[in-house]
This record gives sequence, structure tokens and C-alpha cells, in this order.
Amino acid sequence: MAVQMLNIPRQHAALATALEDELLAVFRSGMYIGGDKIAAFERNVAAYCGCRFAVGVSSGTDALLAALMALDIGAGDEVITTVYSFFATAGVIARLGATPVFCDIDADTFNINPAEIAAKITPKTRAILPVHLYGQCAAMTEIMRVAGAIPVVEDCAQAIGAEVAGKRAGSFGVAGCFSFFPSKNLGGIGDGGMLTTNDEALAHRLRLLRNHGMEPKYHHHFVGGNFRLDAVQAAVLNIKLTALDQWTAARQSNAAWYRAEFARRGLDKFVKLPVAKAGRHIYNQFTLRCERRDELVQFLQGRGIGCDMYYPVPFSRQECFRYLNCRAEDYPVAEAVSRECVSIPIYDQLTAAERGEVVAAFAEFYSN
Repeated sequence: MAVQMLNIPRQHAALATALEDELLAVFRSGMYIGGDKIAAFERNVAAYCGCRFAVGVSSGTDALLAALMALDIGAGDEVITTVYSFFATAGVIARLGATPVFCDIDADTFNINPAEIAAKITPKTRAILPVHLYGQCAAMTEIMRVAGAIPVVEDCAQAIGAEVAGKRAGSFGVAGCFSFFPSKNLGGIGDGGMLTTNDEALAHRLRLLRNHGMEPKYHHHFVGGNFRLDAVQAAVLNIKLTALDQWTAARQSNAAWYRAEFARRGLDKFVKLPVAKAGRHIYNQFTLRCERRDELVQFLQGRGIGCDMYYPVPFSRQECFRYLNCRAEDYPVAEAVSRECVSIPIYDQLTAAERGEVVAAFAEFYSN
């Protein structure tokens, strides 16, 4: 049996009629940029994330970029972030001419280590950018305490609906940045993103930024970009948002089954299972630290078991950041995790038989 890492058509099947009806309605409306679909989705995401405002944008990357632009971050500024994430987290900092300052991660959650943040704050620090990796919130209580008056921008690309300390991802800092890339827990049928905030003035600035800093038409207050979310994505995502909690519960159930089955088979001698600390983990990924990871991945792929390595090269070793003169020994946890991590299928429509195939393949590999 081949087990896919993700099966989006399977997820869409139960919503097919509603999705197709909504897409047809958008097509017939002639309103493809802006309009009621965008406004409704923004209201619903704001409510879901426990925030006053939400601003739809063209991607998760552009959400991060717009947030930093809204804070006027540029050359000479430093932004503290994790050394271990998807490239966009660090890329947007460098793109604005600012300097990314990398921190090592927590060995259990893979999220940024707050103690590292405290050690790296300087007079040039203009923002702190934690990532809620794999669907689990970073240690936001500690991060907000360490940050003090420094703005915190949350990278929530993998964490819509995740919670810690009774609050949802995207509601702690000055802004939360979400991605609706198709593979996300809430994924569109193309690119899309969202910013959340409780600051009305910042929300207004972000709305201008996504449309070239323009208000009214042809009058530009500052240089923004074309970061608009389109109506097709908003329409699809609004339908899918109604099923998100159900899908999250299924992912959590799959995660619980994996934990029990890996332990029952004694595989936890070879594999370190994800640590879910206090809060709501939404399991964008189910990521393990494994002995002989590269051999394991090759074996799983040979058995038709979907898997992936998120992320095998920390930012400190990326060619484009060579100018920062990072040293691998300064990020020992991220270095170890990057050599050991593999993510396995966890998506909400994964069947019991498919889960069984995944664990059986692990058992076969480690029996040797």
C-alpha cells in the first residue's frame, strides 16, 4: 500500500458540492479582487484566532514581509528569529535589508529557545520573530516577557488554531502571520495568507501596504506592494474553515495513535516522538527524531511511505547567509535536529490501515 504524505482531494471530497457552488458564485460575480468574500473571511479568521482584526494577503511570505514593512524595519536593524524554520521566516528580514539574528531551538518542541532571545537583544533589535513550528506554539509567555517593548511578530504559518496559555497563535504579538498554502491544515487552492492584530492603526496600515500604500485611489502614502488575497481563495478557505476544528481533532487522534503504537512496538528506543507541551497542538506535521534518519527515509520511500525532512539545512548553513559568519557550534540543537528529523503522514483523512503501514515500515527498518 502506498501512503501519501498528504491527500488534498480526499480532504475536499466531503466539501465538494459547497466548494464547487462557491467557486461558481465567485466566477459569475465578476468580483475577483476585494469584495464581500474577502471581508467575510477576514472577519471569520479574526474571530477564530481571538483577534480584533485580520487582513488577507497573497501568501504567508507576504504576510511576514508586510508585518516587518509596517514596522519600518530596514537597513541597520536587527530582527531576532529561529535558526530552524522554512526559509521565508529569515528571507523576509534579509529582503528588507535588515540583519537576521538567529537563535537555537528547544530540543523537544523545535521552537525558538527564549533564553537565546534574551542573550541576543542589542540596541539594534527592532523586532522578534518566533515561529510556531509544526503546529505547536512557541513559549509565548516567556518570549513576551523577554521582548518587553520590542515588537513581536508571530510566524503562524503552520499553526492556525494552536493555543498556549489560553490564547491562540497570532494573538500574542503585534501581528500574526498565516499561510494558506495548499498543504497547510487550512489550505487554499493556490497561495494565500493572512495577518492578525489587535492594533487598529496597524491593521489600517497593513491594508494600505497590501495595495501599494494607496488611499484613496492613485494617492500613495508610502511604498507598499501587491499583496492582495483574491476572492477565489477567500471563498474556498471560508468553506474549509467550518471544518477546521473537525480536521484538527482527527490529526490529534492520529498523533495519539502513533504515540501508543510506536511505544507498543518498542520503537521509541530508536525514535523520539514529538513532545506536545501545554496547549493545543494542531499537528501540521508529526515530526520524529530518528536514528539513521537518511537510511530510514530511503527505506520508507522504497516502501511507498510518504515522508519528508523539515528542515535539513538550518539558516546558519544556508549559502545566502554566509555573510553573517554563523558557526554551526553556536546552534547545537538545530544541527542535531536537522540531521535526525523526519515527518510522517498525519493528515486528517489518513486511514487506520495507512497508519498501520507507516508504523509497520518503521518496525521493519529498525528490526534490522
